[in-house]
Amino acid sequence: MAPRLKTLLPVAFLCMTGSGAALAQDVPTLTSTTVLTGRDALWDMAFLPDGTMFFTERCKGLSVRLPNGTVNGLLGMKDSKGYAETAADLFCSGQAGMNGVAVDPDFAKNRFIYVYSASSLTTPHKNRVIRLTVNPEFTRVSNRTDIVTDIHYKQNPSNHPFGDAGAHNGGRLRFGPDGFLYVTTGDTHNGEVPQSPTIIGGKVLRIDRDGKAAPGNNPPKGFDPRIYTYGHRNPQGICFHPKTKQAFTAENGPWHTDEVTMLKPGGNAGWDPRPNRAGRGDCPDNYCGYMPNQMGAMDPKQRAAFMPMTDLKSFPDAMKPAWTNEGLSQGMMPCDFLRGAKWKAWDGRMVVGYTGIGIHGTPVGNRIDVLDIAPDGLSAKRVVMPLPMPAGRFRSVVVGPDGDLYVSTESELYRLSPK
Repeated sequence: MAPRLKTLLPVAFLCMTGSGAALAQDVPTLTSTTVLTGRDALWDMAFLPDGTMFFTERCKGLSVRLPNGTVNGLLGMKDSKGYAETAADLFCSGQAGMNGVAVDPDFAKNRFIYVYSASSLTTPHKNRVIRLTVNPEFTRVSNRTDIVTDIHYKQNPSNHPFGDAGAHNGGRLRFGPDGFLYVTTGDTHNGEVPQSPTIIGGKVLRIDRDGKAAPGNNPPKGFDPRIYTYGHRNPQGICFHPKTKQAFTAENGPWHTDEVTMLKPGGNAGWDPRPNRAGRGDCPDNYCGYMPNQMGAMDPKQRAAFMPMTDLKSFPDAMKPAWTNEGLSQGMMPCDFLRGAKWKAWDGRMVVGYTGIGIHGTPVGNRIDVLDIAPDGLSAKRVVMPLPMPAGRFRSVVVGPDGDLYVSTESELYRLSPK
């Protein structure tokens, strides 16, 4: 589909939070082009240098958009139509399905790409990281190799009070500047998972292209060596500072406190929803992630009393967040760093998108934030990006090889160009 006409948004509409707001002439004016429309839960994307773009739709599968605009369906889920191949074991449920996609840094030589998907090959079901080989024509994939097969998946037991199957599923894949693949996984509403040394949920993995532990992960003794950080709730974004190469996660909070966190090898993010911990008693289904009143109504003034995202009392050495979304939970999800002189004052700043949930007094947040993160990773100043297109539930934000920012919602993909 041909891109739609760009629209211009004046910089005068810029909204700023925090001290040190940039002057209007120092920030870019944005235009928008619609790249894809009419898609279904457009979850992630990954680019080649020539602009070829792989993208996933959570309940359909993996496709590729060529620089001329042609879209080819490559690998569909069990009931998908219009794909060169389908896989009977791949399925979607709730937040789970075909989530993240990443391109191998050596794609020109090996033609490898990677996807994160829920699979029914085992019972109980698991999430898997799957390596695929793309043919020269970009019309098919082959040589499926499941390099990670044991990522926790929520089975939705009938007595579980907190959401459906596939909840808190993580799912972002990104190659870091170090050449290793980072994989984010969710806590699946299971209190034991985030602090577990062996259950692969509530973690960030750092692995090579065969799924083996990368050197330097430095997890605590007795932990799975693939674990880079642990104690996470539901990190659905991971990105890397263009200058420092430092990894950051963007993570959903429990009715409060979405977090952006700078990662440290072997670090604990401080989320521990187990019962009978930190003065808590029993909790429904052994998950205390919404304490103190679990699924009851919540007054915004009560947020400080809730179980913290980063529990520094229980884990004083936990990684401290750089940004906490002013104590709100609004479905923080994807992130990337802007780079290039055309981004003016925003060059080197993080962009983070929200899926816009707003529950129990939390305002809906369909927006993209621009964060100026302090060098020590312990604080940030926020600018709300003025959007030259309709807001939506932002699933992915990726800086393309042209330096523009590509953002996906449930059904559309836009290119945001700075002027």
